[in-house]
Formats: sequence, structure tokens, C-alpha cells
Amino acid sequence: MDFLYELNLENLTGIPSDIFILGLAALVIILIILMIVNGVRMAKLKKSYRAFMEGKDGHSLEDILLKRFQQMEDVLSSEEENKAKIQMVLDHLDHTYQKVGLVKYNAFNEMGGKLSFSLALLNRKNDGFILNAMHSREGCFTYIKEIIDGNSIIMLADEEKEALDMALKNE
Repeated sequence: MDFLYELNLENLTGIPSDIFILGLAALVIILIILMIVNGVRMAKLKKSYRAFMEGKDGHSLEDILLKRFQQMEDVLSSEEENKAKIQMVLDHLDHTYQKVGLVKYNAFNEMGGKLSFSLALLNRKNDGFILNAMHSREGCFTYIKEIIDGNSIIMLADEEKEALDMALKNE
């Protein structure tokens, strides 16, 4: 039985076997303490997770998330509809009267109260008209003059020019 060699820790490690066993025992105790600490932390984490997933009033977080995703899809589709409607409004905006100029005046000296007026209405392209209403004792006379690109082919009265200038300044 010469081939069996007695295992001797002191020969292998150079540390007495009593100290080596005490060291291993201490390591086992430290590992057990770490396992208990990790178990307590895991229990707290599970408790927090359950509370988080249950949510308020018994609703689950999954239900709330699904509801929010559906709401986001509704908002996105609504946004597309709104974009189309806004574009339609912008397309029609060129044809609406956006610029206004109004001048009130006395057409005749015997009439007071500035009952006559010149009203200029222009669109974005400065196309439109000037409406001139002249009030006298015999009645009210209205005239309309077409405006193309901010100009009239018919001569304008001073009040009409003033109303047109007011409208052109309303950029």
C-alpha cells in the first residue's frame, strides 16, 4: 500500500489543517449571511413588484398600459385627420378676405357725422375690392371697384386710396 499517499493539507497548502478548516467554516458562515440578505432583498423586491403590478383600485398595470396604448393610437389617427383639415383650411385661406381697411368720411359738406365710408377687403394675394358708400340727403350711393394685386384699373378717390393702404398694411 505504498501507492496510497495520505492526504495532508499542511503539505499541500503550507497552512495548518485546523486553521484551514476554521477559514472554510468562516467562509461558509459569510456566504450563509449573504444568502439571507439577498433573500430578504428579493422578498422586498417581489412585494414592490406585486404592488406596482396591481396598481390602484385593483386595476392591473397591464390593463392601464393597454388602455394608454389605445389612447395613443386614437391621438395619432386624430392628428392625421387634423393635419388634413388644417391643410384644407390653408388651401381655402388664399381665397378669403383677410385684410381690411375702413375709412369713414363726410361725402358732402352739408352732411355731418361721417356717414360715408370706403371699405377695402383683400385676400392674401392682395386681390379683392373696395366698396364705397356715399351718403347724402337724397340717399346712399354705393360703388365697388375691383382690386388686383393691390392695384385698381379705375382711378381711386382719396378715401378709397387710404382704405386700400390700410388693408395693404394689414400683412
